[in-house]
Amino acid sequence: MDFASIDWSAWLSPWVLGIFGLCIGSFLNVVIHRLPLMLERQWLHESAAQLIEADVMARAIGVPRAETEKLAKAVDAYGTKIEALAPLTLSKPRSRCPHCGHQLRWHENLPLVGWLRLGGKCAACKAPISMRYPLVEAITGLAFAALSWRFGAQPTTLLWCGFVAALLALALIDWDTTLLPDAINQPLLWAGLIAAAMGWTIPLDKALFGAVAGYMSLWTVAWLYEKLRGQIGMAPGDFKLLAALGAWLGASMLLPIILGASAVGAVVGVAMKASASLREGRYVPFGPFLVGGGLVVLFAGPATVMGWLGWA
Repeated sequence: MDFASIDWSAWLSPWVLGIFGLCIGSFLNVVIHRLPLMLERQWLHESAAQLIEADVMARAIGVPRAETEKLAKAVDAYGTKIEALAPLTLSKPRSRCPHCGHQLRWHENLPLVGWLRLGGKCAACKAPISMRYPLVEAITGLAFAALSWRFGAQPTTLLWCGFVAALLALALIDWDTTLLPDAINQPLLWAGLIAAAMGWTIPLDKALFGAVAGYMSLWTVAWLYEKLRGQIGMAPGDFKLLAALGAWLGASMLLPIILGASAVGAVVGVAMKASASLREGRYVPFGPFLVGGGLVVLFAGPATVMGWLGWA
């Protein structure tokens, strides 16, 4: 197929990409909800596989073997329960109401339209359906349409759509669970480097340096904080996320992203503390603010961002 002869203005117009974004937003809702649960199941299963090794436990922590055998039997019982759970993937089981178990029909699952037709309530039990589901779909649709306007109707715009979709998923997963899954973070980083190597985004040297600088900058801050305070101040997921942002946007955009994320994060943290809405541990995840900074840089453009900072 001769891609040069395709009229991309029709296929990748803001309207078409906006509708496509609604569909991707519906999928993101599934990813945001299920991926952390899938990972937690995996981690529990892996932990159980280690804890049932009575000899290893006794040798590693110096506890009498009789105690480790008792622990191994209890853990094995829970491991059996985990293995007996129904399969959970991004495609199975089909979407259901969390209150009554009603399986959503195809028209109830239509992006945005399904929620509006139902009036924001389950068709079976009339329990309210969170407004976040249509909001994620609408935001993704608007973002995809804006990317078509920002980069034009060309195939590489789809790369930026994937970039934004991954960032939205990471931001909401981190906000809900304080997790930034490697299952999204690492492919996002490698995709940025590969896209640069193919000449589709920024020059490869800028992408590579951006990835290294992104990771090492936050890693260094976290390492110093741990040495000075004796406690962990930032998780590795944040390092990997900023590395991915550097691979896509370049090293020169890292400082504006960090400054913006830190400023907004501090304001939100103070507001949540004042309203007594901080979660257990009294901290706010940093990932959503890094994502916000990255999206501002993406849509505003490097020249505009540098102008805001007086560096132009």
